[in-house]
Amino acid sequence: MQISAKISIWFFIGVLLAFYGALIFGYGIFELISGVLAPVVLAKLHAPVWWGGMMLALGSFYCIRFVPGKKQTN
Repeated sequence: MQISAKISIWFFIGVLLAFYGALIFGYGIFELISGVLAPVVLAKLHAPVWWGGMMLALGSFYCIRFVPGKKQTN
């Protein structure tokens, strides 16, 4: 039995980015709702919301772009 389907490494990178982005974004939303901010200098910029959102968006893009089973055109 030969396995001919290849899974791109970019799909796994996308899964990891989306997972960590969702965790960071969720923590940032929790900070906003609870009002308890981490004791950092620029806490009012809400970096976890922005950083987590960007990681989630990029990870989702990679997951959709490099989904297994989709023919890749290089």
